[in-house]
Amino acid sequence: MGNPAHSLPTPSTQAGREGLAALLARPSRAAIALDFDGTLADIVPDPEQSRAHPGVVPALSALAPLVAAVAVITGRPADTAVRYGGFAGAPGLEHLVVLGHYGAERWDAATGAVTAPAPDLGVQAVRAELPAVLEERGAGADSGTWIEEKGGRAVAVHTRRAADPHATFAALRAPLSELAARHGLIVEPGRLVLELRPPGVDKGVALEEYVKAVGAETVLYAGDDLGDLAAYAAVDKLRAQGLTGLLVCSGTEVPELAERADLLLAGPAAVADLLGELAGHLRPESD
Repeated sequence: MGNPAHSLPTPSTQAGREGLAALLARPSRAAIALDFDGTLADIVPDPEQSRAHPGVVPALSALAPLVAAVAVITGRPADTAVRYGGFAGAPGLEHLVVLGHYGAERWDAATGAVTAPAPDLGVQAVRAELPAVLEERGAGADSGTWIEEKGGRAVAVHTRRAADPHATFAALRAPLSELAARHGLIVEPGRLVLELRPPGVDKGVALEEYVKAVGAETVLYAGDDLGDLAAYAAVDKLRAQGLTGLLVCSGTEVPELAERADLLLAGPAAVADLLGELAGHLRPESD
């Protein structure tokens, strides 16, 4: 087992090295879970223009048949991540799962169907009030802020295109937190984006449930932003229960995540390379 043409990066922690070793030794018991934006796709000013790095689908197509399960866990609607990722119909990805809206939605490649609960009433109420709240703070549509609809299960305000993105982001945190609280929601900050969504729905819950459902003994999780901290915590929890894990951080823009990672990568291109290199180092265990 191994590909002499490529070498895998070495995790900086003992737990990470153990996780990688376990994945290589027994891939049929390993789950690969990946964030989308910033991890599989570069962050772009307009989220609607986000697309998976060209190397992602080929790498996943090679890797997925060799491991127990592969899932993409994202705050986006599941079908949006599928379209932007180019996952539907890709060879080797017949059993890929996309958990959208932090696990509230699920797309299965085997059926091509999305299963999801009804839209959240609190999200609907917040969406109706949001434009007025932004206008009152001088952050209406003319300011460059942008409201992203998330299928009635969350709503996000992006400040990346504002004249002063960081100042606008900081100015909106308190009023949006107040708006969310009035309707039983929480605010999840990210890189120049504030997402309002129901509590108790996060990537950690989704990841833990998925890993247990597929019976994995090892989990690799890769993310890039604050919303991935919950998934990191889930991997720590699973490690405490006897599983092994490898925490990968795509980029260093979010120190809170980078400091907890076992393996730091430069961004989506490097994540795609890692997935491809893993596939090159594995072979079916029946061989």
